[in-house]
Amino acid sequence: MRAMLALMWLLHWLPLPILGRIGKAIGSLLFILLRRRRHIALTNLRLCLPELGDQERLQIARAHFQGYARSVLERGILWWASPERLRKLIQIVPAVPTAAAAARPTIFLCPHFVCLEVAGVAITMAGPACSMYTPQHNRVFDEALRRGRLRFTPDERNLIARRAGIKPIIRAMRDGRPFLMLPDMDFGHRESVFVPFFGVPAATLTAPARLTMATDGQVIPVVTRFLPNYEGWQVIFYPPWDDYPGTDVDAATARMNAFIEARILEAPSEYFWSHKRFKTRPEGMAGVYDSPAD
Repeated sequence: MRAMLALMWLLHWLPLPILGRIGKAIGSLLFILLRRRRHIALTNLRLCLPELGDQERLQIARAHFQGYARSVLERGILWWASPERLRKLIQIVPAVPTAAAAARPTIFLCPHFVCLEVAGVAITMAGPACSMYTPQHNRVFDEALRRGRLRFTPDERNLIARRAGIKPIIRAMRDGRPFLMLPDMDFGHRESVFVPFFGVPAATLTAPARLTMATDGQVIPVVTRFLPNYEGWQVIFYPPWDDYPGTDVDAATARMNAFIEARILEAPSEYFWSHKRFKTRPEGMAGVYDSPAD
């Protein structure tokens, strides 16, 4: 892992078009080699985008692997490049809403697009924010990840351990530190409800709705994109959601999924398809990720 981090540090000096193309080539190779992950991605695409043909879904899955590999290599720029270089590479639309986030407890809702780490950099370069953190098994990588995420806001309170629960998040939001939340992974039945995701029942966290209720807060969605021609990244902030969450947590959670679906359709290959989004199934429904035949 030390060698991998050293390589990432060396590569981050390259111009982004060169680094991005290296990442894309690695992603093409991983698409061939990581058979199990390829199967998961194609299964998700088959369930979510059944209107597409097999070849179209195959192209999206390959582009997803390419984009994900790019994002891993390009993370070196986020961790070590100068703030001046980052400002040139990150296009923020329309601007980081720091004043709105300081005025009211705020969740920055950031779906799992492959370059989502850019959103954290854009936000913390403008002001304090906190996020949930899962310690990594490898100590060296864990330390590098922590330093990278705390680079512009070095207060250790801004990384909240998942095992700490919801209370530190509520305190942070009430103290004026917005919570950068990744809402669309399958964490099992706990604190989740089954709501449609592209028409498929998906175990979905109710935490965005419940945190907003608990803090009388607001949700501001933020979505990341690759800029064309390896020019950098775009971070798009949407207006705060009106009348959210209301009184119906299930309806609020379904509304969140509908928003994420719409953003995925704008850039399908950049969504994190290789995650087992439908790992948890409603009672009586069969699993969808059976191993592909040898």
